[in-house]
Amino acid sequence: MPLSTQTIGTQTQTFEHQVDARWLMAYAASLSDLNPYYMNTTRPIFGHPVFPVCLEWPSILATRELANAGGLTDAESAMGVHATHDLHIFRPIRGAEILRTQATVVDVQGIRPGAASVMRLDTWDEQGELVSQTYQTSIYRGVEITRDGGSAPMAIPALPKQAAGFELASTETIPVDGGLAHTYSECAHIWNPIHTDKAFALAAGLPDIILHGTATLALAVSALVNNCLGEEPNRVTRLGGRFAAMVMLPSDITLQIGKPADGCIGFRVLNAAGQEAISQGFLEFQ
Repeated sequence: MPLSTQTIGTQTQTFEHQVDARWLMAYAASLSDLNPYYMNTTRPIFGHPVFPVCLEWPSILATRELANAGGLTDAESAMGVHATHDLHIFRPIRGAEILRTQATVVDVQGIRPGAASVMRLDTWDEQGELVSQTYQTSIYRGVEITRDGGSAPMAIPALPKQAAGFELASTETIPVDGGLAHTYSECAHIWNPIHTDKAFALAAGLPDIILHGTATLALAVSALVNNCLGEEPNRVTRLGGRFAAMVMLPSDITLQIGKPADGCIGFRVLNAAGQEAISQGFLEFQ
């Protein structure tokens, strides 16, 4: 069934999260990233730059109800593919704080593969201050859209120029452990059976379970922080990219790192077959 533009402007409920040092450490440990910023409890613990995806997951699931209200069937909304990610970080997440997240549909577009729905995920603290904000695109393949009202599309930030291309500075091979999809699912609190249930993955047309796109992104960001930012993750202010080819387990992925320019590093991630698992990657820093 078509996806209606009437979903633009609709919002999910607000989800509250109790964040503590244990969760922040577990997330980093699932990535084999033992940076003291995430692990040294003799000082305040901070979250990995990609940790906000953990808080956003319940809101992302709730957007399926918005898609259903906009005309999609349960099967169509469940088959939405996470295509792009643009995370803005206003301050690092700390242990022992309560955060709240809500999703808003900001645009619905017809594209060649089907329908693209762009959502904005806002996470704020108890004082009502934004901690992070993500613009995420989901694609529903083979689905058309209907332009039958709804709010006007909201502004979406332009990507940094490094997302379009960069001068290659270095490459790094990152091993992906065979159990990473399972440990990442548990430590991130992101449970999608295509990442942990082989029978479900095969039924969905996949060759096997695959690694989460956000896990691939987090592995790349860990390497960028440790290699390019002096192991200081709190310098990261924005990151993202386009998710494309699958990452199988176990395997090795290749991170191609661009030369830093204007406070931004462009990058891409290749899977073991040499396909772009993440294209148009960027990381802004201060």
